[in-house]
Amino acid sequence: MHKFIILLFLVYSSIVSSQNEQLAQHYYERGEFEKALLSYQDLLKSQVSNGVYFLRVIDCYQQLLQFDKAETALQERLTKFKMANLYVELGYNYQLQKNQEKADLNYNTAIEKISENTSNVYGIASSFEKKVLLEYALKAYQKAISLDPRYKFNYQMAQLYGQMGKQDLMIEKYLEEMYENPQNSVMVQNQLTRFMNDEAGDSFNETLRKALLVRVQKNQDLFWNQMLSWFFVQQKEYGKAFIQEKAIYKREPDSFSNIVNLAELAIEENEDEIASEILTFILQNTQDLDLQIFAQEYLMRIKIEKAKKADYSKIESEIELLLKQYGVSPYSLDLQRLQAEFLAFYQNNPEKGKLVLEKAMQLPLNKFQLAEAKMELADILLYEEKFNQALLYYSQIEEDLKNDVLGHEASLKAAKTSYFKADFDWALTQLKVLKSASTQLIANDALELFLLINDNTVADSTRTALKKFSKGDFYLYQNKNQEALTQFQQILKDHKGEEIEDETILRMGQTYQELNDYNNALSFYQQIIDNHPESIYRDEALFFSAEIYNKHLNQPEKAKPLYEAVLFNHQDSIHFVEARKNFRQLRGDSNL
Repeated sequence: MHKFIILLFLVYSSIVSSQNEQLAQHYYERGEFEKALLSYQDLLKSQVSNGVYFLRVIDCYQQLLQFDKAETALQERLTKFKMANLYVELGYNYQLQKNQEKADLNYNTAIEKISENTSNVYGIASSFEKKVLLEYALKAYQKAISLDPRYKFNYQMAQLYGQMGKQDLMIEKYLEEMYENPQNSVMVQNQLTRFMNDEAGDSFNETLRKALLVRVQKNQDLFWNQMLSWFFVQQKEYGKAFIQEKAIYKREPDSFSNIVNLAELAIEENEDEIASEILTFILQNTQDLDLQIFAQEYLMRIKIEKAKKADYSKIESEIELLLKQYGVSPYSLDLQRLQAEFLAFYQNNPEKGKLVLEKAMQLPLNKFQLAEAKMELADILLYEEKFNQALLYYSQIEEDLKNDVLGHEASLKAAKTSYFKADFDWALTQLKVLKSASTQLIANDALELFLLINDNTVADSTRTALKKFSKGDFYLYQNKNQEALTQFQQILKDHKGEEIEDETILRMGQTYQELNDYNNALSFYQQIIDNHPESIYRDEALFFSAEIYNKHLNQPEKAKPLYEAVLFNHQDSIHFVEARKNFRQLRGDSNL
């Protein structure tokens, strides 16, 4: 019973103390420093050694301009506890009174206390940093290192140099930290990325690039090649990253997976030329069946995207040869899916495509492979306008893989199917859920389609224009580009000035761009730029026009002002980062 009473008392005391601390914090945050001072003094009476409460008392004195009381309290604390960091607090109390001579005297005393006990550096440097006394914080770290080289403060010093604007020294310390402590590489890379993506990142990127190149040239350790490759990937310079990865692979064959990862990045970014180069390298240097099929499939996809109708027969034969080479088995499922897709969407032979998939589904597939085969089959059924059958397969995938990316993709395709068949209410219901999908790309696509349907429903409750627009989009899905253009042109004629107009103009520009008809594409994008200044698609019209001038028409001087318009007027655009990178390159700010 006696023990229980003691325990009850301790619990009660803890609760009361916590409540008092919250009250003191409340007063402090509201700037009621007289009340906060009294509260922290009461707390300090029961916990004399509590440094946090003591420093809050000192801060309250200083806020109330009671510097003499703060000094007395600090001197008493120093005498009692002999904590070296209190010299920093005492010095700062003098600095607030504009007595810099006494302030510096105490700061230097704090630094000298590191000589007495090197571990004092932690409290002293931390106190300097909290007071934003960066030069003194650096001196503290440097003093400790001079006394005992085993102390490593590269990361802390790098952060200080960064705050001081000394980028070259910051980079040097960050790179030293990564090299000496590779386990901290991700943490350091995150810090470097912040500066690389900053508005004033041009000079930083160039300084970092040069620092890495110097280390690659002077030091044979592959670590620096890996870091240089990482740097080029951040800059989306996949070709230069590939050069580094090949150098690494020659000396360390186990690094081959990095080359595969680089290929996947290039594919995701639609960098077809360098992706083809990397994939060809993979084929030449691996006996792994899965990797060979991965490379063959994407090389063929790149070829298909660039092919003309006259090339289709040859491509069909090449795919058949690949399937003969690798065999029809679960291992070659991706090639079988590619064959079915090509037959249906490019050769306009959906029956033959479905037959390929039906045979594939008879193979001993795992649940993910089966879902991929079903997804391809559903896509072809949708192509044939067999909406309900397509929805049935998408629903099966959703049910079987609820929390998987593939399941979310099936949900999005089901929503798009409802959109194509003009069942807009059901599409909105599905899209509301998908807007918060864990996969960012799916969430973005869902949000874009949701806004399209919702905005045009508000503008026109009959959804007349939206029905026509969804029909045009469906033609695009079927690769019937000319039919789509005719449909969109009719919308512009019948619904001029309505909500759907700027979306339709954009879609026509995108369609012409896909057809490599760049003059017509630019013409439609210009209509948005000139006639729809408030359009939510203005940033896309600017960016897509800039990309055409920059990458297809070789007219960089026309691209530059368009990229610049995105940077100055559309900072929230999803194209902002890419526009900034391309603008910097055209402006010649760096040699990345």
